[in-house]
Amino acid sequence: MQIRIGAPITLPNSSEPEPDIAIVQRVEDNYLNHHPYPENIFWVIEYSNTSLDKDLDVKADIYAAAGIPEYWVVNLKQSILVVFRDPIDGKYQSRQEFISGSISPLVFPDVTLAVAVLL
Repeated sequence: MQIRIGAPITLPNSSEPEPDIAIVQRVEDNYLNHHPYPENIFWVIEYSNTSLDKDLDVKADIYAAAGIPEYWVVNLKQSILVVFRDPIDGKYQSRQEFISGSISPLVFPDVTLAVAVLL
């Protein structure tokens, strides 16, 4: 696993968004020759304030269409963690909101993160 902060990822729609945090597979060339592709991405996290509507709608659809299994939006306006999971046909099938407690990413079920730390 590798954590990339503010670094580009490459999506099939020829875009290269720069999520606040992308948790990706570690590869031999350490992404010197290309940015991570969707199949290399475990999950993406965006911290959102002024771009909240775009992050919850447009970016969620873009990441779901790319098949990224998990997308978290930290809503800084309301101190809510919004978790999108299970992309099918370009839409996330699951959307959950957390204001407290803990959460584990799908790909690392043994890792537990306190929601308060993210907020």
